[in-house]
Amino acid sequence: MRIGIISLMHESNTFISVPTTLANFQQEILLTGNQIVTEFDGTAHEIGGFLSAIRDGGEETVPIFAAWATPSGVITADAYDTMLDMIIQGLDCAGPLDGLLVAPHGAAVSQVHQDMDGHWLDMVRDRVGPNLPIVCTLDAHANLSRRMLDACNATIVYRTNPHTDQRQIGIQAAELLLRTIRGQVQPTQAASFAPLAINIERQETAKEPCTSLYIAANRLLTQEKVLSNSVVLGFMYSDVAEMGTSFIAVTDNDAPLAQKLADELADFAWHRRSEFVAHLCSIDDAIDLALKSPSPVCLLDMGDNVGGGSPADGTLMAHALATRRLPRTFVCIYDPQAVQKAEQAGIGQHVELTMGGQTDPLHGEPITLQVTVQGLYDGKYTELQVRHGGKRDGDMGRTAVVQSTSGLTIQLTSYRTAPFSLQHVRCCDLDPAAFELLVAKGVVAPMAAYAEVCKTFIRVNTPGVTSADLSHFDYKHRRQPLFPFEDDDTS
Repeated sequence: MRIGIISLMHESNTFISVPTTLANFQQEILLTGNQIVTEFDGTAHEIGGFLSAIRDGGEETVPIFAAWATPSGVITADAYDTMLDMIIQGLDCAGPLDGLLVAPHGAAVSQVHQDMDGHWLDMVRDRVGPNLPIVCTLDAHANLSRRMLDACNATIVYRTNPHTDQRQIGIQAAELLLRTIRGQVQPTQAASFAPLAINIERQETAKEPCTSLYIAANRLLTQEKVLSNSVVLGFMYSDVAEMGTSFIAVTDNDAPLAQKLADELADFAWHRRSEFVAHLCSIDDAIDLALKSPSPVCLLDMGDNVGGGSPADGTLMAHALATRRLPRTFVCIYDPQAVQKAEQAGIGQHVELTMGGQTDPLHGEPITLQVTVQGLYDGKYTELQVRHGGKRDGDMGRTAVVQSTSGLTIQLTSYRTAPFSLQHVRCCDLDPAAFELLVAKGVVAPMAAYAEVCKTFIRVNTPGVTSADLSHFDYKHRRQPLFPFEDDDTS
C-alpha cells in the first residue's frame, strides 16, 4: 500500500501584529519528498511515528509536504497560498494512494482563513475524493472545527503536555489507517464542543485538574468499539470562532456511541470548570517564593511564551533579577542587534549593552547593563532526548552569552528560540544546573527538558501576548458563551 504524508503546522497568535511569512517557514521547515524522511525519520515527532509504523507494516511511504514555523502571528495570504499550491501539486504528482496521514497543528490562522487547518484539510479531501481514508493528528492546543473533522475519517490528539507522546500518537494514527485500508475497522468520529476555555496555566496533563480528565478519557477506551478518544485543550491566543476546549471520540462504525462518549467527556470537564481557571503569581511573589524553594528553580515567564507566539525579547524578568542583584541567574533574550554589538566588542571585553524590548512595550522596556562578553557561538544544537515539539535539531542563529556585574547571565540569540531543550543552554558552554534561578519563556512545554535539572517550577504572571490573565485580551471572534468569560449554568 502507498501511504501519503502531509503536514502543515503553525500555532498562530492573532494578538501579534507582525505576520508570519513564507520566509519564516523556509528558515525552519519547508520540505517536499524524501527531504521529509531525512528530517523526521527516527525523531520524536509524529511524522517520525508515521514513518516507523508504515515501515513496520511493510507498506510504502509517499512523503508529500511538511512545513513548520515557530509560533507567531497570522500567516500571510501569499505564504499560505504558496504552501497550499505545494500540497496540491504534491498530491497530483504522488500517484495513486491507498491512504493519507495528515498532521496539521490545529491552531493555524491565515490572513484570509481563520480556520486555516480546516481549509487546507478540506482542499485535500476534495482533491483525493470521498473514499480515500485520511487519519489526522492534532496538537493538544488545537482549536478544533467541524471542517477539520469532516475532512478526515479519524482524528487523534496528543495526550501529554509537555508534548512528549507525539511519536506514539503518530504510530497510533498510522496503525489505525492501515487497519482501515485493510478493512479491519471503519472509523467513525464525533466531537463535543464544551463552552469552556481551559487556561494554559492549568494545562499540565500530569497534574490536576487535567489528570482526572485524562483518567476519565482512558476509562472510556476500554469500551467495545472504541478506537480512540482525545482531549483538545485549545489555544486561547487565536481569536477565532473555534477557540476553546473540545473532545473527540472515534468508534468502529458506531456514530451514536462516538457522540455519546465525546459528550460524556465534555460534561465531565464542564462540571469541573472552576478548576481550570488560572492561578496567577506576580513577578515579585514568584521570585520571593523561588528564593525559599529547592534550587535550581525554573521561573516560567508566561507572558513571553515563545511556544505560544510571543516575541521572545521580553525583559520584565531580566529587569527584576537585575534589580535584586541576584547572582547565578539566567535568562535568554532574542536580540540580533545586541548579538552583533557583543561580537564587535569581543570575548572577555566589558561593554554596556541595551538588550531586548524591541518588538513592543507589552513585554518590558529594553534593559541596559554593564556586561562581560563570555562567549560567542553559532547557536546550533541537537536534542537526542524526547522533548516537547519532537524536534531534533535547533538553531538560535549567532548567539552571545554575556554576564552582568550582579551575576545575571543573559543568552542573546539571533533567532526566536523556544526553551524546549537544555541543549540550547549547554551548546554555549553553560551548565544549567549551576544556576539557582533560570527563566524559561514558556508555561508547560519547557518542563520536559528543564525537569532534568530544576527541582522547582514557578509560573509567573507576566503581561504580554501570551499572558495567562485573559482580561488582557480584546476578543472579537470567540464563541459565546465561553467560560470563564461567561458562566452559563444551563450549558
